[in-house]
This record gives sequence, structure tokens and C-alpha cells, in this order.
Amino acid sequence: MNDSTTTLPWLVVRQDDNGNRYRVGRYATRAEAQRIADSLDKSGQPRQLYWVENIGQGRRNGGN
Repeated sequence: MNDSTTTLPWLVVRQDDNGNRYRVGRYATRAEAQRIADSLDKSGQPRQLYWVENIGQGRRNGGN
């Protein structure tokens, strides 16, 4: 693991209606990442799914 992975271990991920996934950003805390995911989810973009992942876990941790 490099320093940025240790410092910013939380990802916000977006999935579009075609199943493509994109990393939106990396954050220091889960709470910060969840706030971003929630605000993006409320933006009203149809068929967009946002969630939070921990780099070390590589699995879905929450979101919508």
C-alpha cells in the first residue's frame, strides 16, 4: 500500500445504467465519502447508483 491509499482509503463509486463503474473520489473517512455519495445520489440523475467502498475491502459497503 502506498501513502495515499493509507490516507484516503474510502472510495465513492458510481455505476451507470450500462453497468459501467467509475471512481468518483477518494476520502479520508467513511463519513466524508458517504456525504459525497448521498449528495450525488440526491442530484436526480436517473439510473445512477453511488456507494462507498473501502480500498482494503474491495466490496460494496453501503449507499443506494
